[in-house]
Amino acid sequence: MKLYLKELFDVEEKQREFQYSIPCEDLKKEYPAYDFASPVSVTGRVGNHLGIVTLDMKVVFSLDHVCDRCLKEFVREYDYSFEHTLVRSGETDNDEYVSCKNNVLLLDELVMSDLLLQLPTKILCKEDCKGLCFTCGADLNEGDCGCESAQPS
Repeated sequence: MKLYLKELFDVEEKQREFQYSIPCEDLKKEYPAYDFASPVSVTGRVGNHLGIVTLDMKVVFSLDHVCDRCLKEFVREYDYSFEHTLVRSGETDNDEYVSCKNNVLLLDELVMSDLLLQLPTKILCKEDCKGLCFTCGADLNEGDCGCESAQPS
């Protein structure tokens, strides 16, 4: 989605709300390493307050996962909020601001960059997942397997 921001950069106290989704088909083509179980739903607001243009957005989506410890498949919903300060291209070289070339923001790129950086690096089905026994491969979440190596030292 493209946001055209010329009017927002030029008029103080102007704001605009938006809502859209990035379809699963598009996500699977662009990001094949991630198994999206739902579209990425994006809602937000961009506004100019005293000459500073800010973007606030909420991103909701689900991913199919395999637990890193017990190998069970599960679906987890994510709900993230992001804030950015927007500037016209060439106004600054500060990485903390999002530069909008020709007063246009390519929102999909920003959304996906934000959410991929926010995802956890270790994926667990539950916080206290015990994983699999190193000896027999039993799921230790379902009970003790009886192997000596599964016993805590």
